[in-house]
Amino acid sequence: MTQKLDRRAVVARLLADRGEAIVVTGLGSPTYDVAAAGDHDRNVYLWGAMGGTAVMALGLALAQPDKPVVVVTGDGEMLMGVGSFATIAMQQPKNLTIVVLDNGLYGETGGQASHTVVADLAAIAKASGIADTRVIEGMDEVNRLSVRIQNAGDGPCVAIVKIDSHERERVLPTRDGHAVRARVRQSLGLSID
Repeated sequence: MTQKLDRRAVVARLLADRGEAIVVTGLGSPTYDVAAAGDHDRNVYLWGAMGGTAVMALGLALAQPDKPVVVVTGDGEMLMGVGSFATIAMQQPKNLTIVVLDNGLYGETGGQASHTVVADLAAIAKASGIADTRVIEGMDEVNRLSVRIQNAGDGPCVAIVKIDSHERERVLPTRDGHAVRARVRQSLGLSID
């Protein structure tokens, strides 16, 4: 059995050279992982919006086609919003990358086994019409994904990253949605009204 990746090391590497990327986080641990990698004016923390992360990021990708948009979410949250793959495939944003940290658990509700024990999110994304789908099990593949994040591809990308199930210290960013919205808009040169 292959040793699974450390979630914090993966997220830190993916965001180390983020450039102008807007990063949208899923519920719980992915938010803590992104905050641990360093708070940023273009981090969009979606507290409690389970199932909505990918479509929120789709809206940002369509509104900001010259900026990379990255989702960092978990397998449980992505399973809740799995239908978004088809919507994303219809729109084909070149600048959208969805990173699913898959530990096979519903971490926010007690650590029950998630459906990724039997369901293949990469295959679902591909069957929905997203051509660039990947299952990542090594840091060399994470390094290649970090390059993809910085540059638009030929369409959206879905990367399922197999991570370990170890709990990490919670690094809590702001929960003030208005403040997050204002700073993201300001960093993009938009009015904050």
